[in-house]
Amino acid sequence: MPSVALLAAALLLSPPRPLPPAEVLSRLPAPEAGQGVAVDGGFVYAIGNSGIGKYDRASGARVGRWAGDPAVVPHLNSCAVIARELVCASSNYPVTPMSSTVEVFDPDTLQHRRSTPLGRQPGSLTWIDRHAGAWWACFANYDGRGGEAGRDHRFTTVLRFDDRWRVTGAWTLPATVLARFKPHGSSGGAFGADGRLYVTGHDRPEAYVLEIPRTGNELRHVATIPVAAEGQAIAFDRSRPGVLYGISRDRRELVEMRLPSLEEPRVEDSKVEGP
Repeated sequence: MPSVALLAAALLLSPPRPLPPAEVLSRLPAPEAGQGVAVDGGFVYAIGNSGIGKYDRASGARVGRWAGDPAVVPHLNSCAVIARELVCASSNYPVTPMSSTVEVFDPDTLQHRRSTPLGRQPGSLTWIDRHAGAWWACFANYDGRGGEAGRDHRFTTVLRFDDRWRVTGAWTLPATVLARFKPHGSSGGAFGADGRLYVTGHDRPEAYVLEIPRTGNELRHVATIPVAAEGQAIAFDRSRPGVLYGISRDRRELVEMRLPSLEEPRVEDSKVEGP
């Protein structure tokens, strides 16, 4: 009989499951949609390098806008609505050495509330989310423009922080995902209602489903989902589990999608009748 250790190793080495494409529910034009999207109960937020557009989900009308100074905020990478704040990952990309900040806005008025400088980290801050009482953030690395000597896309890292922005954990990404990111890193990431981490790259229309391992420091790639968003930052609609927002950078659209289920279908025991 195989040992528990061998069975665990086989599970870790099993290839990620391909899943059917996400179903597109709606598309909303938004000229700011160059970097990503955030969403809450009534609104969606289109994220650009130095600007944010707020849109009414029901009518599609733009109801607010923030325009930042590109000299101060040159590269917003993503935002997420967390505890009634719009929390954004910001970096100095493509300038090197890399440095990053967390920029926080009032989602009602889009007024800037505060900035947390993270300084030099193991890459460029591209996304941030709140999960299990901690902050989770991705620091991307690049092969060419915006990269630093001695590190390429394979050095992209996910860090966990406490509320004082002290690192409490660090994870690498699996080779099956990094190969799809090349020559960039992860541009989007968000935890789903199932506790899994969903990440996207820079330009491929795919979302990669990852699990945090019980042991070790490499995230486990369990599935790949074709999506109608060419990479960039993503956001879950917390009011509707399984509904994910992304952007089409080329079309400057916010794309609402329903993800396929990751649960394995149940196979009913069949009755074998005798002769």
